[in-house]
Amino acid sequence: MERAEAEAIYDAGREVVVGVLLGMDRPIVQLEARVEKLERQLQRNSRNSSQPPSSDRPGAPPRRGKDRSGRKAGGQPGHEGHGRELLAVSAVDEVIEHWPERCQCGHVFCAAERVAVSDPARHQVEELPKLAVGVTEHRCQRVRCPACGAQRTGQLPVEVATSAFGPRLQAAIATLSVRNRVSRRDAVELCEELFGARISSGTIDQILARAGDALQQPHEQLLERMRRSVHVNVDETGWRLRGSQRALWGAFTDRIAVFQIARNRHEDHLRELLADHHGIVTSDRWWAYDHLPLARRQVCWSHLQRDFTAHAEGLGAERDFGHAGLEICERLFWAWEVYQHTHDRRQLRLAVRALRRQLKPLLRQHNRPWARYKRSRGMARNLLKIWPALWTFADRRGVQPTNNHAERGLRGAVIYRKLSLGSQSEQGERRTERLLSASITCRQQRRSLHAYLTELLTAHARGDPLPSLA
Repeated sequence: MERAEAEAIYDAGREVVVGVLLGMDRPIVQLEARVEKLERQLQRNSRNSSQPPSSDRPGAPPRRGKDRSGRKAGGQPGHEGHGRELLAVSAVDEVIEHWPERCQCGHVFCAAERVAVSDPARHQVEELPKLAVGVTEHRCQRVRCPACGAQRTGQLPVEVATSAFGPRLQAAIATLSVRNRVSRRDAVELCEELFGARISSGTIDQILARAGDALQQPHEQLLERMRRSVHVNVDETGWRLRGSQRALWGAFTDRIAVFQIARNRHEDHLRELLADHHGIVTSDRWWAYDHLPLARRQVCWSHLQRDFTAHAEGLGAERDFGHAGLEICERLFWAWEVYQHTHDRRQLRLAVRALRRQLKPLLRQHNRPWARYKRSRGMARNLLKIWPALWTFADRRGVQPTNNHAERGLRGAVIYRKLSLGSQSEQGERRTERLLSASITCRQQRRSLHAYLTELLTAHARGDPLPSLA
């Protein structure tokens, strides 16, 4: 503002000066709010938000670990070591004997003195044989019919005619692509270097498409099994279809994993995924889960811990709110860890009852209309609204206080999305969700994905009943 403009405002009278001063204060308040918002965005990391650890900047604070005793990682002094167990002699392919040549006294042993006086010292070396694919040529011979003179050609077996590659090699390629997230180009190089197989990136796409189509029925069986479960963990993340935004939903139990790709993360897609499921659903506080009855929900306390961490990094009453919430979280996780060892549900319920009495007054205090910080007031209001869903784990067996099971299940799918940049067609989405479901399900069942895909592709080519994952 120039001096002449200031003098003109002063000459206009008291009311004009007061109005100008009040008007000057509004942009300052707006700028302060904007600076505060930008500072909060800058401080976001995997400790105080749902961002993955891979997105943390180099200067981000270290993640909170389970062991904060200050000890170094690894085995501690006095810890009994674990060595590699030797295989039984019957499982060894070749035995090579090594005899001593001379003694320390200078005596040289001859062949007649090679007599073992005790059990030998055993050392086993595991090595890959020289790998190379076996090539089988199928010849369809042509003959002429002596009766009618027509020429006839022999027919290939059904399981051979569908592809130039056998089911084991196809299963290995699918496993490398889905489980190990190897790109098409790298898979071509690996097949050539490891197996001596001639293959192209287009052929790999065809193999993955064939495996995805074969998994249609097992994927539907997994979906039905999930909907009949008494407890399921659900989470969602982003996906891409030709660059446009989509959503990947995941539903997990102890034995199965089901993925579905949908248009967005809205409530209607969750209804479609769960359908007639009547069990307990563990999730975060995303609004798409709000239609579920509170008696059938378990809210993730790991998400609450991260939110309380974000508040603890604030100022004033908001910081006090965050520290009080973190203390409650630590006591809750300690009570759950004790329960995991003792299985004493009565003791767990007593601990939860004490935490309920401590948390509710804290939420009510910060939910008052005159509370200064809107963020803590909003979180307090939300937790009071879903209050019963915070404590379902204390009364229902098999329900955990966190949604870590679903987050771990989605982690591989997120890395797969980042490397593949999503899907290029809706048909590709269907195949991807089936392959991801089979991969995570086999891992949870401690089952070989390669062996399952080999059996599946063999049965699919022959038209035999498909092996189930459910």
